[in-house]
Amino acid sequence: MIERMRLRVLHTNDIHSHFEQMPRIASVLRRLRGEAGEERTLTLDIGDHIDRMRPETEGTAGRTNIAVLNASGYDAVTLGNNEGLCYTEEVLAELYGRQAGFATVICNLPAAATGALPPWAVPYHIVCKGGVRIGLIGVTACFPEFYNLLGWDVRDPFEAVPPLVRQLRPQVDVLIVMSHLGLRSDERMAAEVPGIDLILGGHTHHLLEEPLRIGGTLVCATGKFGQYVGVVDLEWDAAEHRLVRAEASVQAVAAEPEDEEIRSLISRYGLRAAAELDREVARLPVEMPCDWYGESPLGNLLAGGLRRWMGAEIGLVNAGQLLGGLPQGPVSAGMLLQRCPSPINPCRMKLTGAQLLRALEESLLPEFMDKPMYGFGFRGKVLGTLCVDGLTVQYDPEGADYAKIRAVDVGGKPLEAERQYVVGTIDMFTFRVGFTSLGEGTEPRFFLPEFLRDVLLRELRDEASLHHSFSRRWRLIGESPQLT
Repeated sequence: MIERMRLRVLHTNDIHSHFEQMPRIASVLRRLRGEAGEERTLTLDIGDHIDRMRPETEGTAGRTNIAVLNASGYDAVTLGNNEGLCYTEEVLAELYGRQAGFATVICNLPAAATGALPPWAVPYHIVCKGGVRIGLIGVTACFPEFYNLLGWDVRDPFEAVPPLVRQLRPQVDVLIVMSHLGLRSDERMAAEVPGIDLILGGHTHHLLEEPLRIGGTLVCATGKFGQYVGVVDLEWDAAEHRLVRAEASVQAVAAEPEDEEIRSLISRYGLRAAAELDREVARLPVEMPCDWYGESPLGNLLAGGLRRWMGAEIGLVNAGQLLGGLPQGPVSAGMLLQRCPSPINPCRMKLTGAQLLRALEESLLPEFMDKPMYGFGFRGKVLGTLCVDGLTVQYDPEGADYAKIRAVDVGGKPLEAERQYVVGTIDMFTFRVGFTSLGEGTEPRFFLPEFLRDVLLRELRDEASLHHSFSRRWRLIGESPQLT
């Protein structure tokens, strides 16, 4: 009788640069490999390992993340939107072409100029572990309006994956899709694309403590922020040419001891990152306070910067994008990252006066200001009120909800309900989160690869913009036009 061949697949997803978890993750991976045998274990990451809100990542342009993946023994990764949309092709080529010691597998992200994948990526990867031939297909979420601006021609996953499944199925014993698409897409792929043994998922931060079994496919995921490592144990019967066992679970990492090698590695890279982020990028003649629940100079400065960056009539941004004010004197790159960490891009759109008025009214209500959020690029705590530029608002805080505003002027003229205004704002609002009417904007145009902190930095260096940020936009009747 031919012995059944065993394979263990370990997987993580959506760690988002939570470096405090990575030494424990590495410890779990080492223990689980030891149990199954190194030659019988495959270790995969399903994307969004990187998040540019963390100083260890931002201060080393992602090199800390790649170094940790290398040292933790990953065999292959796919890209999430936090890798693909937050870095230029040049940075990705450095990270995944020159720094990475693993395969980068992604089938639906060819370059627009050539129609081919970059040289550092492959659409699929075949690896042999313990006598079992495993085929890997990597795929990432499709955001064409964003990827196109960075030079990518991102493809529909349901057009890119099925031909590869048909191509690889005769060549391999086990076929795995590394899917940074989200749970609903994973369920659909399992139901519609025959021949896939295992879908390892991510993107929507879903935790599957028990796998989903859809047809002949096992669907797995480990949640977010490195809280769990996924474990899939497989048995392949060579005589029958089929999988005879497939079991999946997740293991919490919180109680695991730290891997000292990984902890030390992160510490060394952290020192490099701190030195880079300590460089002075601006010098302020005055303190720039911030307020999530009211008007502030730093919020006004960012709104004005968005308006000027995109040549718009009006600038709008939620105050929660800023996590604190800036002191008088030198401003470092690290201070700017700390105050404005979200990987959110500028966006220009058209909004009617009526849509603007509704958003302005909502921004005066506690249920909007206090709304907690995560995702869509947002890395703050609460939504906060609206910071504005290019308009002035007269309001009565004691008025009824949705009737607090008495007048809005745009460029010295009353706001017209039916007129369309060109607004400089943020891409987050196009996902219909936050203030409801801002998601109804038309003709959106996105600006990549710039983040909000790039816009803010330009304004911090502009003396006229700094001075203008102390002029009130939100005014009670009889209130001074200057902020104090």
